Parts: sequence; structure tokens; C-alpha cells
Amino acid sequence: MKKYKFVLMTLLFSVGLVSCSDDDSNGTTEDTARISVELTDAPGDYEEVWVEVEDVMIKREANENEEEGWVSLENVRTGTYDLLTLTGGETQLLADTEIPAGYLSQMRLVLGDNNTIVVNGVSQTLNTPSAQTAGLKLQVDQELEADIEYKFILDFDVDKSVVKAGESGNFNLHPVLRLSAVAETGSIFGSVHPTDVQALVVAENADTSVSAYTDDEGNFKLNGLPAGTYKVTVTPDTESAYLFKVVNNVKVEVGDVTELEDTIYLPEVE
Repeated sequence: MKKYKFVLMTLLFSVGLVSCSDDDSNGTTEDTARISVELTDAPGDYEEVWVEVEDVMIKREANENEEEGWVSLENVRTGTYDLLTLTGGETQLLADTEIPAGYLSQMRLVLGDNNTIVVNGVSQTLNTPSAQTAGLKLQVDQELEADIEYKFILDFDVDKSVVKAGESGNFNLHPVLRLSAVAETGSIFGSVHPTDVQALVVAENADTSVSAYTDDEGNFKLNGLPAGTYKVTVTPDTESAYLFKVVNNVKVEVGDVTELEDTIYLPEVE
């Protein structure tokens, strides 16, 4: 297995909708750190899931008033994104900017109300409570050093976030995100054959389970894994002519990407 350096830390949260404030943070420092914020997707059993991103906000200081001190990042790439295209290690850059160095308390992803889902070829509204005024709050609780670059990955768990509303046929969006930040976790990258069969890849041990789909080239990347040894299970589409495959004893280290040297070949059904 090959390993190469990158910096990434993970915090796992199931987040709800909370109100946002337009208040700016008054604290500034001369030194700056650079942060990028990227959106990616954990698996979901739908054809398309589109979410509208309106803003990415940060709160530098922790205080008793949760609605004070929020400020928008500069040049946020607002828009409507299909989460199900963001698999296999694909990400959507939402922001890349400098902020004052120092303590970073929280981050918010603010969604609009133009959210839709495609099921059986039919597009319908994905209902989002209080979407225009709410944000998805995630704890960061990290000191950002001057002149250091930090990457934050917002991993949107579609399978847990999209909830069917009883027998009405409608769907609601209750977002669940994993926030990954610098220097506390690693990743696994690999390839699956055949490439024309989409597969679900899961890395798990006693404490952690992270999953992703393969992309059109059969590649996958599992982000935000704490250091440890993992079992990687590749499960192809149930309608394919292939069986699942397991790779054991995959080691992950903090700050590294573990690259599986051998392509994972799925066995055919006999």
C-alpha cells in the first residue's frame, strides 16, 4: 500500500437546522490562515439529490450567545449541486479564502429552498424546514496557525438526510453532515474492476464506518478515517453479475492517504 501526505481531521456530527445571524465578528488579527471548504457526498439510494448552497459562515469565538459573531466567508461559490455526483473522491469547492489566524469555533452551511430529488425519473421538491433563514451548524473548536492552509470537507450523508414523509410520496431534507478538518485523520483511495458496475465501498472497524460509491472510472476515496486498521468491503449493484469482495488489514495513519496498490477485482456470479 502506498501512502502520501495530506492534512485532514474529522469531527462527526448529526446536525439540525438552526437560525443564522448576520452579525459580523469584531475580532481580527494581523496574521492569517487560509481555509478551503469542499462539499462531498456519502451514498444515497436516489437518482439525483440537488441542494442549494447560499452561504458558508464561520464563528471565531465561542460565547454563550449562539447567534452572535457569525461572518460569511468571502467569494462563496453559491449554487445548486447534485450531491450524487460528488462520490468516488469527487468534491465541490465552496470557498477558498484567508481568514484571521487564531481560534475557530464553528462553521455553518446555509441552504436555500431550491432543493429537489429525482425518484423513478420524476423530479419533486425536497422540503427543507426554515431553509432560507437556517444553517447547518458544525463544531470546529480548533486553533488555526498563521500561514498554514486548512482543508474542511463537508460530507453530506444523503441516505440519512433524505426522509420519506409517510405514505404521501413526499420527501423531507433533514441534513446530516460529517465535518472533516486538518491533521487528525487519513483516507483510503483505490480502484474497482469492472468499472461499468457501480459499487458501494465501506471501510469499517470497531469504532468507525465510512462509505462512498465508485465513480465512472471505478475509483473511490474514503475520507475522514481515524488512524487504525480497517476492513474494506466492496459491494456491487445487486442487479449486476458480480459478488462482493473484502480487503482486510488496510492501515490508515493520521495525515496520510493509503493507496491500495492492487485493483479490487469483483468475482463473477457462477
